[in-house]
Amino acid sequence: MTERTGRQAGKVVLITGAARGQGRSHALRLASEGADVIAVDICAPLDGVAYPMATREDLDETVAGIRERGGRVSAHVADVRDADALGKAVTAGVEELGGVDVVLANAGIGMASPHVSAAQAFRDQLDVNTVGVWNTVQAAAPIMIAQGRGGAVVVTSSSMGLSGRGGDGSGQMDGYIASKHALVGLVRGWAHWLAPHSIRVNSVHPSGVATTMVLNDAVAALFTDPPAGSGTGQVPDVGNLLPVGLLEPGDITAAVSWLISDEARYVTGVALPVDAGFTVR
Repeated sequence: MTERTGRQAGKVVLITGAARGQGRSHALRLASEGADVIAVDICAPLDGVAYPMATREDLDETVAGIRERGGRVSAHVADVRDADALGKAVTAGVEELGGVDVVLANAGIGMASPHVSAAQAFRDQLDVNTVGVWNTVQAAAPIMIAQGRGGAVVVTSSSMGLSGRGGDGSGQMDGYIASKHALVGLVRGWAHWLAPHSIRVNSVHPSGVATTMVLNDAVAALFTDPPAGSGTGQVPDVGNLLPVGLLEPGDITAAVSWLISDEARYVTGVALPVDAGFTVR
């Protein structure tokens, strides 16, 4: 087998939400930089989410792209809310690819379906965006510790994890903002936990990114017909400081690639905005 070269050569990267969007972008770039990938996605609808989730066909497309770039891949369908299923997927991927060096806890949800209650919308956000991330890191970190070769964890939060802008008192927005803020605390705690093992832990905080989570009919309707009970009834303030609307997935991937590289070997416990100035506007 030809030896891989590149910025991430020799690394095995676990990515949740890998079937499309930011997860796919991460997988393809890191494969082109020499990494192998454990790709995990739910590949099934979620009743409380207002837009279509990724499919098995989406995951297969990601797998094909990784292989086209010379990477090995171990792909698994698992729900990050299900710790047992996720743990089995991670274990199988580790066995197939020979370990895990990087964790990208990327899976998350956005806009809630209008038919779910405020309480359910709030809980769904926490279950996927916070508990799912906790499950991911808890499944992989003990393996990384046992390996004794260091590594990196990057958690995908949001600009809403650093700001309350856009908050409207709804179950969905309360849940999203709370779930993404919670990740900052987890990252800081994990940075202390894992530093003795030379494992770095950071979070990235994008503003709106051009993926299905944002580019869907439900979000479009929010801008044309704000829901009743959303404070003033005005469209939430989601503008960036720089003259750009949505970021591209590759913009976030570029930051992630740096954070997991040796160039950032002393960067840990950091909440990195990649948000075109959203959080300082």
